[in-house]
Amino acid sequence: QAAIQPDAIAVQFENQRLSYGELERRANQLAHELRVQGAGPGTLVGICMSRSPELLTALFAVLKSGAAYVPIDPSYPQQRVAFMLRSADVPVLLTEERLVSALPAHDAEVICLDQDWERISTHSPEAPGVEVDPSALAYVIYTSGSTGKPKGVEITHRSVVNLITHMRGRPGLDEHDIVANLTTHAFDLSVPDWYLPLCHGAQLVIVPSEETLDGVALADRLRRADATFVQATPTTWQLLLDAAWHGSDRLKIVCGGEAVPRALANELVSRGAELWHMYGPTETTVWSSILQLKVGDGPVPLGGPISNTRFYVLDGTGQPVPVGVPGELYIGGDGLARGYRGREDLTAERFVPDPFSAAPDARIYKTGDLVRWREDATLQFLGRIDQQVKLRGFRIELTEVEAVLAGHPLVGAVAAVVREDAPGDRRLVAYFVPAGRDSPAIDELRNLTRGLLPPYMVPSAFVELDSMPSSANRKLDRAALPVPGGQRTVQRPYTPPTRPVEFKLIEIWQEILGVEEVGVDDDFFDLGGHSLLAVKLLARIVETLDVELKLTAIFDHPTIGELGDLVAAQLLGEASEDDLEAMLAEIEAGL
Repeated sequence: QAAIQPDAIAVQFENQRLSYGELERRANQLAHELRVQGAGPGTLVGICMSRSPELLTALFAVLKSGAAYVPIDPSYPQQRVAFMLRSADVPVLLTEERLVSALPAHDAEVICLDQDWERISTHSPEAPGVEVDPSALAYVIYTSGSTGKPKGVEITHRSVVNLITHMRGRPGLDEHDIVANLTTHAFDLSVPDWYLPLCHGAQLVIVPSEETLDGVALADRLRRADATFVQATPTTWQLLLDAAWHGSDRLKIVCGGEAVPRALANELVSRGAELWHMYGPTETTVWSSILQLKVGDGPVPLGGPISNTRFYVLDGTGQPVPVGVPGELYIGGDGLARGYRGREDLTAERFVPDPFSAAPDARIYKTGDLVRWREDATLQFLGRIDQQVKLRGFRIELTEVEAVLAGHPLVGAVAAVVREDAPGDRRLVAYFVPAGRDSPAIDELRNLTRGLLPPYMVPSAFVELDSMPSSANRKLDRAALPVPGGQRTVQRPYTPPTRPVEFKLIEIWQEILGVEEVGVDDDFFDLGGHSLLAVKLLARIVETLDVELKLTAIFDHPTIGELGDLVAAQLLGEASEDDLEAMLAEIEAGL
């Protein structure tokens, strides 16, 4: 594409524009620098950067050098990043100057694209000419692991090319399209976001991270970008609908990453030109099935396999089951990962020989998804056969969360579950039984998980129990775990409100969080809040108090006291504090 249309815009981010020719030149220069630093075929390069055109330069440069990349989200805790760097054994780490101080100790050579670009730009703008075999690694992406440590999934060039070649035809994309990227590079849904448009001449628009959490801002960004192709999880699409997003008759909507509610699917059909449902585990390269959806009833099915992909639904003995009978889904074909980095045992357990193929080395992947064939040759998803869950599109092994909490010396038994006690509000809840007479502080458990797990795996609530409920066969009965009550889940001293604005904000917090007692110094996220609830909180504050706030205000000022200062400053203006109570009374009367 850089040779065909060097002056065409490849990527947009805020006020930045990068043409295909510029992206090619910059990626080639960085690829030469990587080669000098020892990167090449058989090596891995870490990429810890925020989403930007520079990130695109880094991704393509690594691939041009012959190496594979390891995406690292800057929001990950130090210990998790340290584990990934050790496991991947990266000789080079690409990052930004502002992120260096937050990185853990490591042995990799650090290249800061912003600070070091003057030196990098002295390299040749021509491609380094490294030959890359289709079976060579393109990236290693770390996902939640059932052993308590993340596992690195090894994906080859062949698998990525198979995916983006199929997606060019279905759902369909060409050089006239504008693709909006909403996800971190550490989430594999971003893989087709990057490569599908840029390998086929389209334009990529990178949406700022803070806007992806704000339905109103995201809707406005998609409108201004005139996006024609967007991939997102059901959670993100629901966020847009809640913000009264009207859609576009030019937009192809791709929805996947977790189960799609039928009500959501029916709404989305009317918001775009086409709605496509895609499904697939990380181990089979992002998406393995595809189905165009229309308005309908009943559960949303999974479509048939994409190109060069095979589906088998097998029983416990490895035999195919008839239509309508539940079984485990196995996937084979060109999308299969090479395996798990440094985990030959787990690779052999999950990637098994394909008994239905004549090819001697053919394998199939045990997905752990329980499904059944329907009469129309689509699949119905029935659940999991293990403790893996999807939350807001991210894969979570509940056993990894449990293993981290079990590491606390005062914790005995522990269980983690995803609950949906209010429609649409799915949250991760941790239950624990103290190991002795002393109970661990909730703040300690929250800080423990924050220090070892990525943000999406930190429980929203921690519930202490006298004992874990058990079934008749004395196994943990997860269905019997109680609904988290409305009690305070933090141990810091309760500070009562004193200002009128604090009383009003506490009413809103109690409504959104379902917590009976909220103190001025309590943190919204410590009380069980998460990004989606933050969106609802913001909308309720704006509606109730008639103020202008951005979503970042909740994250930057997460206590009643801090947020109260912001709201009061807007409401008061030139007035005095004594007038504030009357103002709030007038607003409430108006409602």
